[in-house]
Parts: sequence; C-alpha cells; structure tokens
Amino acid sequence: MDLRDFAVKVREQFGVPGVEPLSAHFPSTSERYVRGFREAIEKAGVHVVDIPVDNSFSFYDADAVNRKKAIEYGKKWVDVAVMLGSPSVRTSIAEAQNSKPNVGAAADSIRVLVEYAASRNILVNLENDDLVSEDAFFVVRVIEQVNHPYLHALPDFCNSMTSGNENFNYEAVTAMFQHAYNICHVKDSEVGEQGKVYRVDLKRTFDILNASHYKGYCSMEWEGPEDPYDGTKKLITASLKYLA
Repeated sequence: MDLRDFAVKVREQFGVPGVEPLSAHFPSTSERYVRGFREAIEKAGVHVVDIPVDNSFSFYDADAVNRKKAIEYGKKWVDVAVMLGSPSVRTSIAEAQNSKPNVGAAADSIRVLVEYAASRNILVNLENDDLVSEDAFFVVRVIEQVNHPYLHALPDFCNSMTSGNENFNYEAVTAMFQHAYNICHVKDSEVGEQGKVYRVDLKRTFDILNASHYKGYCSMEWEGPEDPYDGTKKLITASLKYLA
C-alpha cells in the first residue's frame, strides 16, 4: 500500500487525523514525492505527527566516518520532515560492531544532528527500541548529556519488556516519560525472538504516562496475531479509556 493510501485509510478506518510513517515505507524521498504525499494527505484531513527513521549507521561507532554518516542520514530525514510538515523525527541508534554503547560518543554525534534539526524547527526523539544500543537508561543518559530542548525521549510501552524483566520495563518506561515531549508508542504486546509474545499492563503504563504530565501524541503500534485493524481499534479504545 502506498503511504498516501495508508494515511487516508487511517483516517477512514480509525477516525484519527495523525499518522506516523516509517522511513522504510517511503518509496522515495525526492522533493516531488514528499510534497505530493503532503498535498494528498492534507486534502484528506491528515497530517504527519512524527517520522520514525531507521538509521543503519551508529552514532557511537568507533569510526568517525560512520558517526558522520549517521549524522548526515539523520539530517536528510530532518529535511524530509520539513517538507512533509512533521514536527519531529525519531532517529534510531544502530548497534556498532566495533564499539559498545558509548554515551559520550553518541551524545557528541547526536548533538550535531539536534543542532541542525533545531535550526529547521524539527524535534529529534530517541526511542527505547533495542535492549543493547537503545536501552532506555542509555537513551536517557544521552539525552541528559546533550541537554538540548530539541532532543527528547520517545517511550515505547513494551519494547523493554523483551528483557523478560517486568519491573525493568516499567522502570524504563517511567525514565523515558520524564524526558518525553511529543510522541510515544502505545502497544500492549511485543513479539520477540522465536515468536514469543510479551505483554504489558496498559492501565499501569498509562498511569506512568499520566503521572509524568505528558501531553503529546499517543501513536498506536499494534503487534500480535490478531487482525491489525481490529487490534489497533482495541488500542485506541483502551487509550481513550485510560487517558480520560
């Protein structure tokens, strides 16, 4: 499905005006395609709330050339966000093959990206998306070291649950929400290795969100064996209940 059709379908199926298109789903990042995408969805009353960017280069790579590639790739998507009217991007922190996660190196690289994004009025988010390179507490330390108003956390409700430690997940989500601003990922389950399904207590997680006074977007991210449309509707219903 083309992203333009997907955005319109989201509005029709779920009655929500915001979409979060993944970078990997863009068939092109040319100015012609991106501006056409924006025009098409705005006609349907839809807007982009964030672009999750999967960066294959690591911000803490021991090789400065690769760190620079991570920065330049991030800048490219900041420019896409400007054209598309998205207020933010989420950049991933890829795992480096030649270095363990390094807060200082990651912070120095991400600071360059964030300063560029700030000059274009685009917020940068970091997600707890990987237990090694994007461990929630590592992400928080990077954010605190960069210490920039245009860098924030994107808490994912269930990614940290794949550690197998329930308390760790809720502590991770709590830490992330202390630095969240405009986007979080709502899910009640995560499919891990060998298809193992990890589940979270939605009420408990929304209690964490509410306690942090978070006022940003809640992006539905359904994972599970059920029909994704039915599953997403369940998440929307639960979100409205626990946010009331």
